[in-house]
Amino acid sequence: MLVDRFGRVATDLRVSLTDRCNLRCTYCMPPEGLPWLPKPQLLTDDEVVRLVAIGVRRLGITEVRYTGGEPLLRRGLVEIVRRTAELRPRPQISLTTNGIGLRRLAPALAEAGLDRVNVSLDTLDAGLFRRLAHRDRLADVLAGLEAAHRAGLHPVKVNAVLMRGVNDHEAVPLLRFCLERGYQLRFIEQMPLDAQHGWRRAQMVTAEEILAELSREFELTPEDPRTRGSAPAETFLVDGGPGRVGIIGSVTRPFCGACDRVRLTADGHVRNCLFATEETNLRDAMRAGADDEELAGRWAAAVRAKRAGHGIDDPGFLQPARPMSAIGG
Repeated sequence: MLVDRFGRVATDLRVSLTDRCNLRCTYCMPPEGLPWLPKPQLLTDDEVVRLVAIGVRRLGITEVRYTGGEPLLRRGLVEIVRRTAELRPRPQISLTTNGIGLRRLAPALAEAGLDRVNVSLDTLDAGLFRRLAHRDRLADVLAGLEAAHRAGLHPVKVNAVLMRGVNDHEAVPLLRFCLERGYQLRFIEQMPLDAQHGWRRAQMVTAEEILAELSREFELTPEDPRTRGSAPAETFLVDGGPGRVGIIGSVTRPFCGACDRVRLTADGHVRNCLFATEETNLRDAMRAGADDEELAGRWAAAVRAKRAGHGIDDPGFLQPARPMSAIGG
């Protein structure tokens, strides 16, 4: 298994399929975009599936989430999902996406074996969406959510990042929108993972503030924390249920002690933490002829070196050189 020095076991693999994205969200990248990874540096479809198979068959991975950048831009996505679903033991398979293109691909992804999706949606206002993402695509995101729900990719989860003075007034409308449609909303504290390195803690809307804002309109009942396990979200029943809302307080309420995640970048590097400053290159070893046993050993060694926590509050904290779009969520 993938066990670190503190006894945590990594069973949840996040795989970035591309660093490219068709939005330019202000908390992620500049309007002009970023220098993309050259195609020869990216893992091929076969290489992705081989490494995922090693994780599942040899290292105890039980859940695989495909991310980006924007994974729907990966031409071989449906086939990668299909081949992942054929692995034994079969992992749970999910996808984090901005939703653009999901209306077209949701049925094929569901047929291929995708279990569920997380869709990013930070505002219901078309004008604000355009200013935040530098693209006029809100209608496409909403259509993608509906398509995922119809295709049976349940639960459809919605990820929202609130920014002070920008969209922090939309906490209640976003929750009402999701409750009415049967989606599960997750608010995520903004993290220092932007390409511009412009994150400032004082500008972040905290989990405590989000809860206070929601509590003015809804009765929130905390779910039994013993059922949370390693899930990043604290969940609350809304007005007695069955609707729920989650708060992911990555910065102010870190859950590092129960973390079970490990990440694989689009260019084949293992990251044992979202905020890691070091990576382990499996791509070059694989292309040099390493067998599955050697690759599994390198992967396990990378996880063993995981630190106790992300260290955002440490005086010496350094933001990762790679932005979120290149790391994978």
